Amino acid sequence: MPTYQIETPEHRYPAIVERGVIRSAAQHLPAKAGKVFVVSTEDVWRHQGPALADALAGRQHEALFLPGGEDQKRLGPIERLAELMVERGGDRSSVVIAFGGGIVNDMAGFLAAIFMRGIPVIQIPTTLLAQVDAAVGGKTGVNLQSGKNLIGSFHPPLAVLIDPAALDTLPEREYRSGLWEIVKAGIIREPALFRYLSDSSAGVLARRPAAVDRIIEDSVRMKAEVVSSDEREGDLRRILNFGHTFGHALEAETGYTRFLHGEAVAWGMRAAVYLGELTGTVEAADAAAMLELVRRYGPIPPVNRISAANLQARLVHDKKTVQGAIHFVLPVRVGEVKVVSGVDEKLVLTAIERALA
Repeated sequence: MPTYQIETPEHRYPAIVERGVIRSAAQHLPAKAGKVFVVSTEDVWRHQGPALADALAGRQHEALFLPGGEDQKRLGPIERLAELMVERGGDRSSVVIAFGGGIVNDMAGFLAAIFMRGIPVIQIPTTLLAQVDAAVGGKTGVNLQSGKNLIGSFHPPLAVLIDPAALDTLPEREYRSGLWEIVKAGIIREPALFRYLSDSSAGVLARRPAAVDRIIEDSVRMKAEVVSSDEREGDLRRILNFGHTFGHALEAETGYTRFLHGEAVAWGMRAAVYLGELTGTVEAADAAAMLELVRRYGPIPPVNRISAANLQARLVHDKKTVQGAIHFVLPVRVGEVKVVSGVDEKLVLTAIERALA
């Protein structure tokens, strides 16, 4: 049972990767916890809910449902659930359990952060992308029409419970979407993981348990190390945004309905690699290997009829932009990236155009 500790000056919590770990959920509740609110979606609860309900037997709990879809990741559903929590006995002793994919983990974490000025949350991610990204690190939030995750807060959980067996019912498209976040981990910091993804793609795509467990464990360990050294994205943690600056622009430009988050990140990684080539930060051989690995875990949905100029204009609204300066995470070699600002706008537009081609 690999357990990775996230340790910062202010917070310490475990990320546990274990098949069947959902059954231990009650063990992570505070001794004096009041009512437990499980925040999920109806489809996740239908497939995975009975296991969690059994785990919480004997504890006062209730399931509350969010609407599915990135386009619904807004303040309105948060307010609705907060009202329900008050109506159903929620108070400062209550605990939220986020039980679902990345959208649920972001939104339920934000709900916990602001309800009664902050109550505890336990993250139980049920999609691959959420297991290796959204649930680990304490970043929570919702979208605005103008950009992704522009309203939110840092609210570390009590624990993150990652059950690879929960992926057995995950649709193929959702599974591949999560794989691109793992490809990202390989590119930015984990060359051994990158080689494993390259050499063992058949087992990874077939969801062989040993392969799935390996790539999740490597990705969670990496993120735990990065977050432990930089909880609030002041320095090292910025490398986790590789592919996200471009990807978030793509999601916003298409109304959060055309691409899954991992798909947008995959496209964003392509754009970042092209920009790395144009600016000379990455050697051609490494760039080719990165682009090939992104392609191997595809396909990325078609990106036709999307304006490169519009995407470039949206970059300034990314939450990592500071005083108008756009910061790009660009590759150096497999396992290493760097944060660059002041990039020529013409090169940025060219990189976007190449990624759209």
